[in-house]
Amino acid sequence: PGLFCCCLTALLLLGGADDVEDVEDVTIRDRSHIDSTLKLTEDKPKDDYSAALQRLRKIYHSAIRPLELSYKYNELRQHEITDGEITSKPMVLFLGPWSVGKSTMINYLLGLDDTPYQLYTGAEPTTSEFTVLMHGPKMKTIEGIVMAADSSRSFSPLEKFGQNFLEKLIGIEIPHKLLERVSFVDTPGIIENRKQQERGYPFNEVCQWFIDRADLIFVVFDPTKLDVGLELEMLFRQLKVRESQIRIILNKADSLATQELMRVYGALFWSLAPLINVTEPPRVYVSSFWADDYHAETHRELFLKEEISLLEDLNQVIENRLENKIAFIRQHAIRVRIHALLVDRYLHTYKDKMTYFSDGELVFKDIVEDPDKYFIFKSILAKTNVSKFDLPNKEAYKDFFGVNPISSFKLLSQQCSYMGGCLLEKIEKAITHELPDLLGSIGLGKKPGSLNCDVTGCGEAPKNRYRKH
Repeated sequence: PGLFCCCLTALLLLGGADDVEDVEDVTIRDRSHIDSTLKLTEDKPKDDYSAALQRLRKIYHSAIRPLELSYKYNELRQHEITDGEITSKPMVLFLGPWSVGKSTMINYLLGLDDTPYQLYTGAEPTTSEFTVLMHGPKMKTIEGIVMAADSSRSFSPLEKFGQNFLEKLIGIEIPHKLLERVSFVDTPGIIENRKQQERGYPFNEVCQWFIDRADLIFVVFDPTKLDVGLELEMLFRQLKVRESQIRIILNKADSLATQELMRVYGALFWSLAPLINVTEPPRVYVSSFWADDYHAETHRELFLKEEISLLEDLNQVIENRLENKIAFIRQHAIRVRIHALLVDRYLHTYKDKMTYFSDGELVFKDIVEDPDKYFIFKSILAKTNVSKFDLPNKEAYKDFFGVNPISSFKLLSQQCSYMGGCLLEKIEKAITHELPDLLGSIGLGKKPGSLNCDVTGCGEAPKNRYRKH
C-alpha cells in the first residue's frame, strides 16, 4: 500500500493526473437488453388478474380453508396461506454466501446504481437484513415492524419470528416497472464460521419461510468462494423438493481466464452434486451481473447470452404468475385433503380398537407408534386415488397428535351440514373441477374446463414446474 501511494503521488506531481483518471474511468454496461427482454419499454395495458384472483380467493375460503381449519393442517405444515399471499406478485429470492454479488445483481437488474436506494455492497459481509424490494408510487423505506403489521401485505406471518428478526427486516418501495410485476428479496450472506444463534433470530427458519413462498430462487456463487460448509449444506437441505425453482449463478465470471473458468465451473458442480439429488441438474448461469462493462479479453458474447437467458427465465415466471398461483393452491388443497383422510383413518382405527375397559391414551399411543400395523397409510392408498409420493412423513404425525389429541377431531362423515354440504366433497370438487376450470379460463388458449395436463397435471400430483411446498 505504501509503494502504491508513493507511485500515485509521483504521478500527480509529474502531471500524470489525467492518466490516473483514465485508469479509474469505468465503462458502464449497456442495459437495453434488460428492458427489451423483460418488456419494460412496452406501453401495453397491464394484465388485469383481479377477477381471477378473487375467484381463486373464494375457492380457497369456501372449499379448502374449512377442512384446513377443522383438521389443523397448519400445525402439521406450518404454512398458513393468507389473502396477501394469494394476491401477491411473484417473489424472486437471492441466496448464497457473503460477498458473492447478490445485492450488486439486484442493483444492476433494477438500475439502482448511483441512486439513493442503491443496496450497499462491498468486499466484506455487508447485508445483515432481509431486504424486500417492492413497487410503490415513490421511493421510501418501510420498517419490518410496519410490514408485518400490514395485513394487506403477505408478510404478516413473519411476526412469529420475533422482534429481533423484524428489526432485521426492511422493505424498499421503488416506482420501477419491473417491480410492478415481481418482488425481489435480498438475504444476508451465509457465513460459515458464524453460529445461527449469534444472529439473534432463527435464520434457517426465516429462510425456509421465504423459500416456501419464492417463485424463483437464485443461489449465487463467487468463483473464489466455492467451499461448501455446514451452513450451505443446511441451505440446500431446505431447498429439497424445490429444485425446479432453483437457478445457480456463477457470478463475476469475467474475472477469470477461459481455462480457469472451466475448472471453476467443474468444481462448482463437484461441490453441489451431493447436495442436489435430482436426475436433471438445475440451470447454471455463468456471467457477471453488475453495471460495469465486462473485463477486456473475456467472452463478452457468451456472458451476454447467459444474461439474456436468465432474464427470459425471470420473464417466464412473471408471465406465468396466475397459472403458478392456481397450481400452488391446488397442490395445497391436495395436501390438505390427504391430511384430512389420514386423521380420519387414525380416528376410525382408534374408535375400532377402543373397548369399555381400554385405556384410550395407551390404545392411541400404540397406533401412532406403529401406523403400519394398522394399515393406516396403506388403506389411504388402497381406497383413494392418492399417490404414495404425496403421503406425508409418518413421524410428523407423532408430533402432530402429541399436541392435538385424537379426541379433538371429528370423522369426515360427520363434517357435513344440510346447507353447506360435506367438507370432503367440497375440496374434491375444487381439486378436480373448480381450480382446473379457473386455469382454463385465464387465456391458455383453451376453453374453460379443458385443462392441459402437461401444464399443471390432472392427477393427484400436478406437474407444475414452479411447484411450491
